[in-house]
Amino acid sequence: MITAVYPGSFDPATYGHLDIIRRASVSFDRIIVGVLNNSAKSPLFSVEERVNILKEATRDLDNVTIVSFNGLSVNFAREHHAQVIVRGLRAVTDFEYELQMAQTNRVLAPDVDTVFLTTRLEYAYVSSTIMKEVAKFGGDLKSFAPKEIADALVEKIKRDKC
Repeated sequence: MITAVYPGSFDPATYGHLDIIRRASVSFDRIIVGVLNNSAKSPLFSVEERVNILKEATRDLDNVTIVSFNGLSVNFAREHHAQVIVRGLRAVTDFEYELQMAQTNRVLAPDVDTVFLTTRLEYAYVSSTIMKEVAKFGGDLKSFAPKEIADALVEKIKRDKC
């Protein structure tokens, strides 16, 4: 049984993230999506909110589990006895950073491989950062994330403005 982890901040999750999760769920027996609780960053959504959003968005995938974590992705992988770390790539610039991280992880944990999944072309421009920017200015989010996630983002931005 091959277990893979897909770590990220998912602030919030996009169609690109969900595409990677769905495709990974077909390639591996078990996927553990790790929602990073990074104290160095100030995410829009709390880690609990991000976990709940992803649980709802992946409820139809029986082999996917959503949990939060702190620290290094490679340690998260080891804690869950994962053989693989899944990473999504949108562009060449993603590859340079992700390759460096994969090589670092390989030094730290030679028994954990990194697998890159390239994003579908229709999601290559999508990022959580861009989605938040569009939402702040009242733009249409239907191309970025499912309605439930888009609605949660709009509501969060409205509450933060008050």
